[in-house]
Amino acid sequence: MSGHSKWSTIKRKKAKVDAQRGKIFTRLAKEIIMAARQGGGDPESNALLKTAVLRAKEANIPNDNINRAIQKGTGETGAANYEEIFYEGYGLGGVAVMIEIMTDNRNRTAGEIRYIFSRNGGSLGETGCVAWMFKEKGLVVVEKAGSEINEDDLMLAAIDAGAEDFNADEDCFEITCEPADLQTVRGAIDKSGVKATTAEVTMIPQTTVKLEGEKAEQMMRLIDALEEHDDVQNVYANFEIIEE
Repeated sequence: MSGHSKWSTIKRKKAKVDAQRGKIFTRLAKEIIMAARQGGGDPESNALLKTAVLRAKEANIPNDNINRAIQKGTGETGAANYEEIFYEGYGLGGVAVMIEIMTDNRNRTAGEIRYIFSRNGGSLGETGCVAWMFKEKGLVVVEKAGSEINEDDLMLAAIDAGAEDFNADEDCFEITCEPADLQTVRGAIDKSGVKATTAEVTMIPQTTVKLEGEKAEQMMRLIDALEEHDDVQNVYANFEIIEE
């Protein structure tokens, strides 16, 4: 087990400082709606929905809001008009960017995303232009701060539950697995007495591009602008920042 996904550390830290609580609620509600539409309204038989509901509860979204989102997804209270789309493009230095979108107006969103790319030194690409650089995986993050964690015990628990990779950095452990094994791996970690900070299905890049200085700053401006768009659920990119 080797390697380190600095892109996920960047994504994690960005999430921590996102003060737009209402926007977080909206994004998580859309996630629940789409999961319920695709796999039904029972979290016990719909792994995507179970993950979405857990994320919503961790963000302190009231149960009534969660239930209403599930009902919208299953059509019980009127069908939601959202559709899920992945847009792909390039940032500075050929950095690959994938954006997960949930929108009720595809044409409007496409134009706005294209404008964000062009304004920040990137370009929106064709479908499939960068998707091959990413693999869908389950990701569990455990913070080191404020807890006594035995790394060997945590790694064994994760591997026994189906984890594929276990990485440690200065402030956290990152555990990856197949998406279908996410809840099993998270459950094993919880049973070991350790609380996961993040547990989600994500896109992990197979190769990375190193950026520094002005290029790194401009790339972060592009990511920030994309993440601030109301229809954007997640942004994935294959760059690493050289901190020096």
